[in-house]
Amino acid sequence: MREITGQGSHQALRRDRFTLPDGIIYLDGNSLGALPAAAPDRVARTVAAEWGVDLITSWNRHDWIGLPQRIGARIAALVGARDDEVVACDSTSINLFKLLAAALAARPGRRTILTEEGNFPTDLYMAEGLAALTGATLRAVPAGAIEEALGDDVAVLALTHVDYRSARRHDMAALTAAAHRAGALALWDLSHSAGAIAVDLNGAKADLAVGCGYKYLNGGPGAPAFLYVRRDLQDGLANPLSGWMGHAAPFAFAPTYAPAQGISRFLTGTPPVIAMAALEAGLATFDGIDMRAIEAQSALLSETFITAVEERCPALALASPRDPAARGSHVVFAHADAYPIMQALIARGVIGDVREPDLLRFGFAPLYNSVDEVAAAAAVLADIMDSRAYDTPAYRRRAAVI
Repeated sequence: MREITGQGSHQALRRDRFTLPDGIIYLDGNSLGALPAAAPDRVARTVAAEWGVDLITSWNRHDWIGLPQRIGARIAALVGARDDEVVACDSTSINLFKLLAAALAARPGRRTILTEEGNFPTDLYMAEGLAALTGATLRAVPAGAIEEALGDDVAVLALTHVDYRSARRHDMAALTAAAHRAGALALWDLSHSAGAIAVDLNGAKADLAVGCGYKYLNGGPGAPAFLYVRRDLQDGLANPLSGWMGHAAPFAFAPTYAPAQGISRFLTGTPPVIAMAALEAGLATFDGIDMRAIEAQSALLSETFITAVEERCPALALASPRDPAARGSHVVFAHADAYPIMQALIARGVIGDVREPDLLRFGFAPLYNSVDEVAAAAAVLADIMDSRAYDTPAYRRRAAVI
């Protein structure tokens, strides 16, 4: 086995902060993060004491009203932003719509949303729907043609930082600078980045960003998402979904809309308090850990896995960038029988996922995955490949894949 380089720990960084079932190697935190050990009590307290006893007074007594900004500040620390540049709210799709619409309105005379072919489908769907609604144009180009396509018709460049399939990582700073040279805004989807690798929105001079709370941020299924707007842009952009929580005085119940100052203007509806409580517990799992240590652990885990799989499973082809600095925190191998192979792995207690038609995807969560785990997962995969244990009708039978 070739030497693994890097400064990561062979132990999971904070395994004790999570509840994971015995006998399971969980390599799907890139789709749904594991349960934080503190989350059940945090949610129970919110339900039983705050809602059950303090009732409506909890909006002030327990600062329910401040959850979007308070949680946003926690997320800001993980993505290289200032406390007042991130707010937790809505879903990734809704936040993407809001910021794309705001960007179009901020660049009158420019009617093109530029993205890349193969971007995450919901990003494409939301941009397509917005374009149809506003008369704008959605243009998708190959990754290598993005800079060339940044013409004077482009209002906003909208890209996913880490590709959901291959894990290829864009150079955020370089592409943001290219967008700015063309007079466009740059919007980044951090759904497969935040909490897994070091992100520096301020350092890259990014304008806008969105991301979800249920993957590496460990906020639970369907957790609230977040959005980022650079501080100097906030008061010049308009939230198209002008709900009451984004109003300058929501409890004045004025008949007309006046936007709040700063990041709060990008709120829309009432925050989902119970879900926010779970997300807050998820974010607490990062307390005291530098994102550079998390990225180093991610690289160590992925390199360990790639080395072991390539040495023992020659039929599998690496479909992710080989350089850890060029990829996120998941690794993809290609095989025509990806689906039954993954079903055989799951039956043996190794949980990853599949992206059609032929990709086996393994996500490494640096907080709770260890080198020993990923090495053991590679050994199970090798045994399945050597024995062709996946080649059964039961494993080939298709079911819904998340």
